[in-house]
Amino acid sequence: MSSTPTPDHRISAQDEHVHTSWSRDHEPIRTVESGDVVRFECRDATNGRLDADSTVEDVSALVGTLPGHPLTGPVAVEGAKPGDVLAVELLSFEHEGIGFTYCYGGDEGTGLLPEDFDEPGLHVWELEGDVGHFVDGIEVPLAPFPGNLGVAPADDGEHSTVPPRRVGGNLDVKHLTAGSTLYLPVEVDGALFSIGDCHGAQGDGEVCITGIEAPMSVTTRLRVVSGMDIEQPQFETDAFAATRGERAYGTTGISDDLMDASKKAIRHMITHLHENHGLSRTDAYLLCSATVDLKINEVVDAPNWVVSAYLPQSIFPENDTK
Repeated sequence: MSSTPTPDHRISAQDEHVHTSWSRDHEPIRTVESGDVVRFECRDATNGRLDADSTVEDVSALVGTLPGHPLTGPVAVEGAKPGDVLAVELLSFEHEGIGFTYCYGGDEGTGLLPEDFDEPGLHVWELEGDVGHFVDGIEVPLAPFPGNLGVAPADDGEHSTVPPRRVGGNLDVKHLTAGSTLYLPVEVDGALFSIGDCHGAQGDGEVCITGIEAPMSVTTRLRVVSGMDIEQPQFETDAFAATRGERAYGTTGISDDLMDASKKAIRHMITHLHENHGLSRTDAYLLCSATVDLKINEVVDAPNWVVSAYLPQSIFPENDTK
């Protein structure tokens, strides 16, 4: 594997380089040439509000106080104009040894199963090399990616960082790991690219509302592509073939509604983890969000559809592979 190129630009996560909304009116903090390598320092999704000593009380204190995901940028790319595409090559990631998976109390109505969890939950991860340490000897392989990255929308005003949109944003595509390239339709001059909300790992679905949220540095190459016509983000990645090439335990959710089927699959997985691996139901929910993949198995056999939750077996100690 080739080494990461030396960055042409390094963008720190100091206050004047961080914003919490999308807007065409954000002033670029740097202008770079097409093809330049840019290293971004990114804060975690809580904007540094959690640390190694945090508790569920600190999670509760986050409610209603986070204005949006802290994003580093925007960076203008010379020559980018509406109708072009910005190719974002993700070259490498560097975590800081810590991460957080948490869920809010059920009254907040967030995550896939707020009705099942009245109280908030939190796990503070020790990230060591390519592994994140959970409870009871469980080790989750790290596959870092940025959850929220994109370019400025053409519409006036400020826009929330929470929903994804045609110019990127909170995509949470876990396969955007090192070696991947994301293509974003450009709507404003300079593109105005920003990035943040990095995850050490995440299961497809991010069911409790967080993956392994972690402060990270991301090295990218930003390249303007002309003559490429796309309506929404597209990407190239090797990660899809490389991940989950192992034995898994699956639980199914069967329903005439895909959301209900998803809930059933995760509820069954939480019960499996609780009854067969001794995890509390809250820890099981957090672990599902960090490593369990939701897959749609079929949507053609009316009136019911099938969604399954896949649990990789390699995360458990050798004597615990139920």
